[in-house]
Amino acid sequence: MLVNEDLTSAIIGAAIEVHRALGPGLLESAYQACFCHELTLRGMNFTAQLGLPLEYKGVKLDCGYRTDVIVEGKVVVEIKAVEAVAPVHQAQLLTYLRLTGCRVGLLLNFFVPVMKDGVFRRVL
Repeated sequence: MLVNEDLTSAIIGAAIEVHRALGPGLLESAYQACFCHELTLRGMNFTAQLGLPLEYKGVKLDCGYRTDVIVEGKVVVEIKAVEAVAPVHQAQLLTYLRLTGCRVGLLLNFFVPVMKDGVFRRVL
C-alpha cells in the first residue's frame, strides 16, 4: 500500500479539477490560488506558503524557503507551470520533505495538456 494513498488521490483529484477548468498556460500563482480554493471546497485542511527555516550546525537560518501547500499536515504539494519538470524541481520537493518532516510529496505541473502527465509523487 502506498503512503497516504487516499489523501494523495484526493489531492490529485483537486488538481485535475483545476486543470480541467483552466487548462495550461497560466502562472503558478494562479494555479496555486485556484488549487487552494478547490481544497477548501473539498473540506481539506492545508497551509499555503509555509516558511521553512533551515538549521545548520545549531544555527537557524532564514533562507526564504517556502512550501507551496501542505495538505492535512502530511503531504507537501509543489506547484509548477513549466514546459518540462527538471531534476532540480524534484530535488526541491525532496528538500521540502526533509525540512517539513512529511513523508510524501506531490509535484504538480499544470503546463501539460492532460494533468495526469504532470503529476509526480515522491516518498522520503
